[in-house]
Amino acid sequence: MASQSEVIDRLRASFRSGVTFPEQFRMTQLQNLLSLVEENEQLIQDALHKDLHKPKFESVLSEIQITLNDLYFAMENLRTWMQPEYNIGKNLATRMDDCFIRREPLGVVLIIGAWNYPLHLILLPLVAAIAAGNCAILKPSEICQATEQLLAELIPKYLSQDCYAVLCGGAEDTKSLLKNKFDHIFYTGSQVVARSILLAAAPHLTPVTLELGGKSPCFIYGHIDIQKAAKRLCWSKFFNTGQSCVAPDYVLCTAQTRDALLPALRETLRTFYGPDPGASLDMGRIVTPRHWRRLMDMLEKSKGKVVIGGESREEDRYIAPTVLVDVQESDALMQEEIFGPILPILTIESLEEGIDYINRQEKPLALYVFSDETSVVTTVLNNTSSGGFCGNDGIVHMALPGLPFGGVGASGMGSYHGRWGFETFSHRRGCMNRSWLLERVNVLRYPPYSDYNLGWLRWATTFKKNSWGGCSVM
Repeated sequence: MASQSEVIDRLRASFRSGVTFPEQFRMTQLQNLLSLVEENEQLIQDALHKDLHKPKFESVLSEIQITLNDLYFAMENLRTWMQPEYNIGKNLATRMDDCFIRREPLGVVLIIGAWNYPLHLILLPLVAAIAAGNCAILKPSEICQATEQLLAELIPKYLSQDCYAVLCGGAEDTKSLLKNKFDHIFYTGSQVVARSILLAAAPHLTPVTLELGGKSPCFIYGHIDIQKAAKRLCWSKFFNTGQSCVAPDYVLCTAQTRDALLPALRETLRTFYGPDPGASLDMGRIVTPRHWRRLMDMLEKSKGKVVIGGESREEDRYIAPTVLVDVQESDALMQEEIFGPILPILTIESLEEGIDYINRQEKPLALYVFSDETSVVTTVLNNTSSGGFCGNDGIVHMALPGLPFGGVGASGMGSYHGRWGFETFSHRRGCMNRSWLLERVNVLRYPPYSDYNLGWLRWATTFKKNSWGGCSVM
């Protein structure tokens, strides 16, 4: 078995040969990746069920179909993305020159996946890396061992082994891997590990994309169809057993809205999962005993009142969909991202108080506002900051390839999905091929310098509209 450095050297030699640059090579690899997903759908579902007890519906929707859609989108648009961009602003001094932006691959990139969506959180960045012409090393999460082993088996069968590789292992193996020089590191996971990623990247000045998380609020305010709101809230919160970086982490609403919401939540949860969610085939499990104990510890330390759920079983890592009220900002549940099927409800008295609360926290990966009043949704959107935003629903915004997906501040840096991933894994190279014409303008810059020449040169290089009878973009 080749060492980490040998694998990296093999991929770097392939990249330097230029094999990944042509459009046809990129398209072939994307088509092969599409075949990998389509031809092994049942194996993927089995691995996800073994790792996370994921129901087929959630596996197909959030792991398989989202990957296929990103592949379809990239393959449809690849040729356009690769074209040089000529819509560049020029001045009089450069109007005869050929100026353009060229997207070029970065080199050998490292993609570190996460355990909560162990397929799509590693394959979507790979789609972008392939489309942009890079070689890539994939490091799947070791926590989901069945999916990790399946990827390690399938990737070499479908993709070029000279350009793409899967390296498995635990935390120590990842630390060792990060000692090597890469041309970009793409990491999805926790803020704690993200700091170590940045430290490892610093000696090599390696650019990094961090897809993290945070406490994404769901702000319910004003007039609202409470039944519809309860269904969309429950689905987005308890999808994947709450183990989603974009899941609503807590609810902000008035006391009046809370009192109307609770019966609707009870009814919705019973409709979704039956009288015993633990017996429902549609309810997953917490990924490991360690993660289960963390959630239970947070729940036990909370001073909030459990009004729905609260049941748990350690033997199969089950936690029922749980809702708490009377939760304060200082509560144990409010100190870090919950990442499980526990939903605290905090009360506010006004729209301004809710916005102020959101803005006192770290910027979240997602922000949700439920309201029938357009002015409420618009006011929250205009007065807050978050990685993504969705009005009157939860998590669905991340499934659209045309929207960038990424955080801001503590919830991450950089973005991907669709064109945005292509840009993340590309270098935008500014290019200018100069004409030998208009030398009368160019001689103004040569010594001996004079104020007369400087005046004319300033006029010729200005971008002020109509300064020389032209415009800034030609």
